[in-house]
Amino acid sequence: MTSRVGARSLFIFVLTGFACQAALISTPHPSQLAEIMSPKSLFKSPLKFFSPSDSSTPSKKAGATTGSSPFWMEKIKHQGISPFNPSPKTYKVFRNVKDYGAVGDGVHDDTVAINRAITDQNRCGGGTCPSSTVSPAVVYFPQGTYLISAPIVPYYYTQLIGDAKVPPTLLATQSFNGFAVIDANPYIPGGGGAQYFQATNNFHRSIRNFVIDVRRVPSEKQQGTGIHWQVAQATSLMNIVFEMSSAPNTAHQGIWMENGSGGFMGDLTFNGGKFGIWGGNQQFTVRNITINNAQTGVYSLWNWGWTYQDVKFNNCQVGFDIATGGLTTETQTTGAQAIIDAVVTNTPCFIRTSRPSNGSLAGSLVIDNAKLTNVPIAVGVLNGSTVLPGTSATEKTKTIATWVQGNVYKGSNPKGVFTQGSVPSSIKSPSLLDSNGKIVSRGHPQYADHDVSDFVSARDHGAKGDGVTDDTKALQSLFDKFSDCKIIFLDAGFYIVTSTLSIPAGTRLVGEGWSVLAGKGPAFHDQNAPQVVFKVGETGQEPAECVTEITDVVFTTVGPAPGAIVVEWNVREPEGIQAGAGMWDTHIRLAGSSGTKLDGSNCPTSGAGGYDNCYAAFLSLHITPCATGYFEGTWVWLADHDLDLSGEAQITVYAGRGILSESKGPVWMIGTASEHHVLYQYNLVGAKNHYMGLIQTESPYYQPKPAAPTPFSINPFYKDPIPYDSNSQSWALTISDSERILIFGAGLYSFFVNYSQDCINTRNCQSQIANVNSSSDINIYSLSTVASTYQLSIENSGVIDQQDNIDGFASTVTLWTD
Repeated sequence: MTSRVGARSLFIFVLTGFACQAALISTPHPSQLAEIMSPKSLFKSPLKFFSPSDSSTPSKKAGATTGSSPFWMEKIKHQGISPFNPSPKTYKVFRNVKDYGAVGDGVHDDTVAINRAITDQNRCGGGTCPSSTVSPAVVYFPQGTYLISAPIVPYYYTQLIGDAKVPPTLLATQSFNGFAVIDANPYIPGGGGAQYFQATNNFHRSIRNFVIDVRRVPSEKQQGTGIHWQVAQATSLMNIVFEMSSAPNTAHQGIWMENGSGGFMGDLTFNGGKFGIWGGNQQFTVRNITINNAQTGVYSLWNWGWTYQDVKFNNCQVGFDIATGGLTTETQTTGAQAIIDAVVTNTPCFIRTSRPSNGSLAGSLVIDNAKLTNVPIAVGVLNGSTVLPGTSATEKTKTIATWVQGNVYKGSNPKGVFTQGSVPSSIKSPSLLDSNGKIVSRGHPQYADHDVSDFVSARDHGAKGDGVTDDTKALQSLFDKFSDCKIIFLDAGFYIVTSTLSIPAGTRLVGEGWSVLAGKGPAFHDQNAPQVVFKVGETGQEPAECVTEITDVVFTTVGPAPGAIVVEWNVREPEGIQAGAGMWDTHIRLAGSSGTKLDGSNCPTSGAGGYDNCYAAFLSLHITPCATGYFEGTWVWLADHDLDLSGEAQITVYAGRGILSESKGPVWMIGTASEHHVLYQYNLVGAKNHYMGLIQTESPYYQPKPAAPTPFSINPFYKDPIPYDSNSQSWALTISDSERILIFGAGLYSFFVNYSQDCINTRNCQSQIANVNSSSDINIYSLSTVASTYQLSIENSGVIDQQDNIDGFASTVTLWTD
């Protein structure tokens, strides 16, 4: 996301033993602590597993496994490489914890062995390395129970993956000593609050397929925490069960998160505990969680905007406990909470805020499609009144269609109305909904029911992935031969292509530790004749016969590449299979990493690298008119800083456009982000039937020097928007000639004017940031913007002034409809 030198006000937690006090940084630089505040007053008061999401492909596609035979990932040949590592010939990307001495019998302490598997071969972590892409690791846990006595600490660019068939258990000992069973960003002892990684730059993490059991830890101890998850973009938690004490004095918590800039998590179950999730982070998307028998399902300390999709609370005391009322940077609490498709059962209070709104914005809240059973209070205030009654003795169940608390706008009217009540529900395209009327929810495909014989390896079929060899022919041959009958395993590596690589509809492509596919060479040098690098499906084709799924891959370019359309998405889901064409944990990451030749040494912030040497792409992702797509946890990032150079130096590189969708739908963008492109981050033109929640953007740091569209030019063929009058910065979001677009959570941020942050305090780093032209049935909920004078424009003219919606560091529009 950003090098974050003062980009925002952040919460940092200073630990004394295991008690925490929140220190709010009110000045631009994170090292300048303002005051130590006491934590907010917190409410005191059957093993279930999600089946790994597997392809339901009609079946030329191969056989199933049975019983407790190992997951295919354990059996496949691991020959992936990290070609830019200092020791590329010997470096291991895949690590099985049992190869490092872990036993997994629930008796032997496996902590040291697991951490040895993570840290082996001089990986990035320990507080001495802020980031690196050259030491990736997939740390694999076979079936078993692993006794844990101290935190497992995943280093930078680590995936912790358990057997998806029978997920292993991480069992905390009674004497567990540490902050959490898995600690993604440890505090450095004696470091005055310093951590291994800067929270808002803590990219590229994934944890999946585990039971985390802390019930042996004495119930009153906070050491009974499953995961400390202080992370940023390109991060995910999935298919995890948290087992915690249900004792009245329990202090256990599933996920503890005090800071960061996420992120996606989904397919999680929490049983017991004081808190399922205790959260503070700029933005996050949470999909498909179930919380059973917790005192508080979700506690929200602070945010700029979170979206919760498909949430279940059973037998909790409170569903959401939300700190509200902090309307300045110094007092930031929960800025925006958007909840869609909730089912709440036997829970006295669904949502509780810490302070009443008293007739004006004091933290934005949206509820859409919530079904309550035996829930007396739908929305209430701590030690106060009931704002929205729930069920009663005469009304055992209740459905909340759409209810909001915050400022509501319509059309081109610049005046919002504070609303605390029901509003008309948005029109949702049936194509976006499942059979129960909920937004479609589909987890990361893992192919747990497939045998290793159903996979083919890219390196076994001639591709090198060494960052030097032209792998175009080898990869094209592989796709042409096996796309309709095998799952293609892209061994870890950096694969170069020098002309368009066609990925046929019906392909299932699985990366290893975010395998990299990179476009390079003269074919991508002309911005006046742009060429597709990775073409998924054919333009205008009929629905595919089989699902198309891409997981754990990074698409990029080797610069300069001013004419590169990095990914063109043409594929259409098969008839009858919703979300049957998609990408999960797959990113477009341009520049700022080894192998791209677009780094701090070539393209410094001074602009000394010039334009010609510092082009990263023409367009990052193009979703064409006939395509459908499900994009979950996808980060489309033009780097603002270098991940591999010491000090994470800022860089100035150029990519013309972020995400262009012309699709008639359905399209789901769940937990996506697009950042730092010259003309726009999200551009919907002639689009229909889209669900987008949460989306997040940042404007380029160098603008308006040069001013948009420089160094590109407006290209009508690619539906470029015109930069708005009297300004020259990118659009975060622009919607034209489109219909039935539902945006459920948006964080659109502008932090710089030509690398200066003086504009943050005056909230005017740019004048306009989001625009809607000639469209219908557009609904935007929880629109949070930073430092844009106008939050929303109509026909390129600013309408909603951020000054009317200040909500802490950001400004929030609770609802805008056309």
